[in-house]
Amino acid sequence: METGSTAYILICSTLVLLMTPGLALFYGGLVRRKNVANTMLASVFTIGTGMVMWMLFGYSLSFGTDHCGIIGSIEWIGLNGVSLTEPYTNGSQISNMTFCIFQMMFAVITPALITGSVAGRMKFKSLVIFIMLWSIIVYYPVTHMVWGNGGFLKKLGALDFAGLGLHVTSGVSALVLCILLGRRYDFKATNYRIHNIPMVALGSFLLLFGWFGFNSGSALGINGTAVHAFITTAVSAAAAMLAWMLCDIILIGKPTLIGASTGIVAGLIGITPGAGYVPVWAALVIGLTTSPICYFMISCVKKKFGYDDALDAFGCHGIGGIWGGICTGLFASTSVNSAGSDGLFFGGVKLFFIQLAAIGIMIILAIAGTFFCYGITRVFGKIRVEEHDERIGLDRSELGESAYPSFNGLD
Repeated sequence: METGSTAYILICSTLVLLMTPGLALFYGGLVRRKNVANTMLASVFTIGTGMVMWMLFGYSLSFGTDHCGIIGSIEWIGLNGVSLTEPYTNGSQISNMTFCIFQMMFAVITPALITGSVAGRMKFKSLVIFIMLWSIIVYYPVTHMVWGNGGFLKKLGALDFAGLGLHVTSGVSALVLCILLGRRYDFKATNYRIHNIPMVALGSFLLLFGWFGFNSGSALGINGTAVHAFITTAVSAAAAMLAWMLCDIILIGKPTLIGASTGIVAGLIGITPGAGYVPVWAALVIGLTTSPICYFMISCVKKKFGYDDALDAFGCHGIGGIWGGICTGLFASTSVNSAGSDGLFFGGVKLFFIQLAAIGIMIILAIAGTFFCYGITRVFGKIRVEEHDERIGLDRSELGESAYPSFNGLD
C-alpha cells in the first residue's frame, strides 16, 4: 500500500461525495419554489441509504468473489474481511478498504441522478423504497460486471474508466420511471419558470469541482493516468459549455447561464467513460459533440414524444453517457493507456462493437430492473402523490416544511 496514493484517493472520495450536495443544488434550482426542499432531499437522502447499504452488503455484492460474471458474494458483509493493507487487485497502490471508500461515493450519487426525472410528483416514501431496490437490482450487478474481478463485461473487454454503467443505467431508469409514473398535471403549462438560476449554476460548479475526483481518482493512485484523466475532464467540460452556449445563441438568439451550467455537466458525463483512455484532442471532440446531442434530445425529442423527464436526467445523463461510451469505442488508444484497447479511430473495430454491446446490455438491465423495482414498490402503497398535493407542492404535502417560508402560497 502506497501512502501517497491512499491520501490522494481519500481526497478524491471526499470530492465525489461533494457532488451529491452539488446535484441537490443543481436539481433544486431547476424546480418550482414549492418543490425545492423535497427535490433536494430526494438527492441527498442517498448519502444515508447509499453508505449504510454499501457497508452492510453493497460492496460485497459489487466487488466480492465473482458469481457467473454478474454479481459478487456475501463474504464481506458489514465490511468484514475487507483489508486495510492488502489491495483489491494485485499491483494496486491502495488497500481494499480505500478502494471500498472511493466506490462507496459512486454508490451514493448514482441513484440520486434518477430522482430528477420524477421531481414534483412522486411520494417520498415510494422514492426511498424504489432507490434502495434499484441499487440492489441494477447498480450492484452492473458495477460488478464492469469493474469487479471476473465481471462479465470486464472480461468481454468493455472499457469504462469512471462511470459508463453509472450514467447509462441511471439515465435509462430515469426515463422508464418517469413514463411509468406519468406526466405532471401542468406538464405543458406555459408559466413554468426555473426558480433559482444562481443555485443551478452553483450546483454545476460543485459538480465540476467534484468530478475531477470522480474521474482522476478512478486511476486509483498518483500516476500519469490520473493526470491524463484530469486534463481530459477539464477539456471536455469546457468545450461542452461553449457548445451549449452556441446552441442557445443559434436557436434562441442569446446565451444563458442555465445553458452554460448544463453544458458543463453534459461534457463531464460524456468524457467519464473514456477519461483515462482517449487522447486529449478526443476529449475536445467529445465535449463539442455531447452538448448538441443532449440539447437536441431535450429540446426536440422530449417534446416530440411528450415524456415528462422533469429535470432531464435521461436527456443529459442517459444520452450523454451512451454517447460517451460510444466515443470511448471510437477514440480509446493504447498509446494513452496500455490497460485499454484501441478504438475504431485507431483500427480497433472489435472494441467499438464491444462498447455497443455493453451499452445495449446495460440498457436492457436498466429497463428490466426499473420495471421490477417499480412493481415491488407498488406493493408498499401508492407511488404518485394526489393532484391536490402536487398542486400545493411536495414541500408542504410530503415534508411539511417550506424552503422559503416568506413566500408561502407562491410556486
